[in-house]
Amino acid sequence: MVENIQWLGHDTFKIVGEKVIYTDPYQIKERGKADLILITHCHFDHCSPEDIAKVAGPQTTIVLPLDCDPKYKGTVQTISPGESINVKGIPIEAVPAYNTNKNFHPKSNNWVGYVFTVNGQRIYIAGDTDYIAEMKNLGNIDVAIVPVSGTYVMTASEAARAVLDIKPKVAIPMHYGTIVGSIADAKTFADKLKGKVEVVILKAP
Repeated sequence: MVENIQWLGHDTFKIVGEKVIYTDPYQIKERGKADLILITHCHFDHCSPEDIAKVAGPQTTIVLPLDCDPKYKGTVQTISPGESINVKGIPIEAVPAYNTNKNFHPKSNNWVGYVFTVNGQRIYIAGDTDYIAEMKNLGNIDVAIVPVSGTYVMTASEAARAVLDIKPKVAIPMHYGTIVGSIADAKTFADKLKGKVEVVILKAP
């Protein structure tokens, strides 16, 4: 189910299906060409013009929250929590992503996670978020990609509880090993969900 999903580190994923999709490109080495780039919020490690330029071309559509600087090569589409759009045949829903017990990602900023469909699979990438009530209402999710490092986002234990609410077929941990968090967080996350939800820990190149 996750054969078409490649983790490039931090919150950066390359997902290949009907189109080539990148999420939050940051410190990436490859220079591919994206059909679609999804930006969750404006922090430097998620909205990096230098890294976006490595995979964006004239035909690329970049989807990002309203307060992110749209000075990028390609077509820019802004989005807010609760909105749904279709880009190049890919259905995309923007869902809330925010902190509940810290102030790094205020709800008032209207930053997002995304639910999008690739090869018939509904994929949820949570963005930088805590365990929030809205996760219970995402609908049928095949793959949930969630942060596990704590500090700025959910801890591994909180992320495991979130996944039990989301009820995906597969869960993938992210947001560790670059700025904060380590493989130990991903393993804790997997241990908490053992026998409940399949967890796949991807390896970055």
